[in-house]
Amino acid sequence: MPGRVRTALVGVGNCASALVQGVHFYRDVPDDASVPGLMHVNFGGYRPGEIEFVAAFDVNEKKVGLDLSEAIFQEPNNLRRFCIPPRLGVSVQRGPILDGVGRYLKPVVKVDRRQRPASVAHALEEANAEVVVCYLPVGSERAVRLYANEALKAGCAFVNAMPVFIASDPEWQNRFTEGGLPVAGDDVMSQIGATVLHKSIVKLLADRGVRVEESYQLNIGGDTDFLNMLEEERLRSKRESKTSAVKAMLPYAISLRIGPSDYVEFLENKKICYIWVKGKYFGDTPVTIDVKLDVHDAPNSAGVMIDVLRAAKLALDRGISGPLTSISSYAFKHPPVQAPYTTAKEWVEEFIQGKRKR
Repeated sequence: MPGRVRTALVGVGNCASALVQGVHFYRDVPDDASVPGLMHVNFGGYRPGEIEFVAAFDVNEKKVGLDLSEAIFQEPNNLRRFCIPPRLGVSVQRGPILDGVGRYLKPVVKVDRRQRPASVAHALEEANAEVVVCYLPVGSERAVRLYANEALKAGCAFVNAMPVFIASDPEWQNRFTEGGLPVAGDDVMSQIGATVLHKSIVKLLADRGVRVEESYQLNIGGDTDFLNMLEEERLRSKRESKTSAVKAMLPYAISLRIGPSDYVEFLENKKICYIWVKGKYFGDTPVTIDVKLDVHDAPNSAGVMIDVLRAAKLALDRGISGPLTSISSYAFKHPPVQAPYTTAKEWVEEFIQGKRKR
């Protein structure tokens, strides 16, 4: 019988908070329930409540040393609370910093100086962690790679929610394959977020014979993610990740601009997205589509991540190593293989059933 999905969190921000809340919110739902945001309550034998958090890392002095159940609600986290989990018995450890705290985060994220940075691989081994999920801030290139390397050393699968290319990078793919460990990523795609909606619109137009000519996607929000992304130098991988996801839906190049545009503090964890598409259909007749999406950001990816963690655990159970192409194509913006949403979902169903290796 399947056991637990022993999970370590890297970064205890809004997304991690929504994930922890979601695991406990849905821990007792029956297998035949329909849960918005989950492919299945029973995913290959694993239910949401079987995800067990065994380690957590952060640098914020307001979170380090606290039980994870308390740390997820500390400032500057500002998401809506939908579940108050019980005490988890997992103390947040002080992680390495490297490039994890950008220019605009320094005034609001005071780094803990009371504790020395943890030896991450050792901490993961002590906790008997199986899967590491990385939620570091955008632009934390060196820090994400450090945690990926520590996961390898500790014998853990690695789930990369960030736009730093690990699962989609051939060198890292080879390292996880040689290490006998699965890796999934990169840059998590929300349940109904800007990227999946933009991809779906563009794919629909292409499938219906519309010639797409120009498009943009602009996003604003009020959490630390958007504050951090005011630093343009940290956005190279983020822009590439979001842009490549939409470009992959078309067999030709178009004028395309995608990326965060501003930080609006009073929006808190709300994200507002504007998508605009221009094209031509029969007789060179012009068409434009103008869409506004208004969502609470962190819960939007929590259900997706619950599915990813269970897929990573299935891969561990089956002795599968290297990039998990099916769940990555379904759940991430910059996966090893880009695919339309419907195709990727079919792949995941086949993976769950054991008909597809990855």
